[in-house]
Amino acid sequence: MSDDVRWMAQALALAQQAELQGEVPVGAIIVRDGEILGEGWNKPIMSHDPTAHAEIQALRAACQQENNYRLPGATLYVTLEPCVMCAGALIHARIERIVFAATEPKTGAAGSCFDIFNNDKLNHRIICDSGVLATQSGELLRNFFRARR
Repeated sequence: MSDDVRWMAQALALAQQAELQGEVPVGAIIVRDGEILGEGWNKPIMSHDPTAHAEIQALRAACQQENNYRLPGATLYVTLEPCVMCAGALIHARIERIVFAATEPKTGAAGSCFDIFNNDKLNHRIICDSGVLATQSGELLRNFFRARR
């Protein structure tokens, strides 16, 4: 199993935690040199905080662990393409690479709606890879929304 698949599988387990709490099932994990720096899952509903996306939760945990607001050399694994808010935070944190599972055609900032990570007007670029366990992530999201309708 590749490292990308291994870490994304862990992010999917975190997404299931979000679902158990009634949140949109998105999970994220930040890794550097084979070590988990931070992890998180969606919590905006339960925390009454629109910024409590999985990526932001993972960033906060990683930055606390590292005692630094910058995370050079780190990779974020997330089960859904990041939104513009999360993309901005990831750029400010100097994340090196993002691997996401499912695309988000309505709000995705890694190529679906916007391509924030490759914008030449910004001072930092992030390498993006997509599609790792996309089927599993997409199925989890579809089942969640189907059950809520």
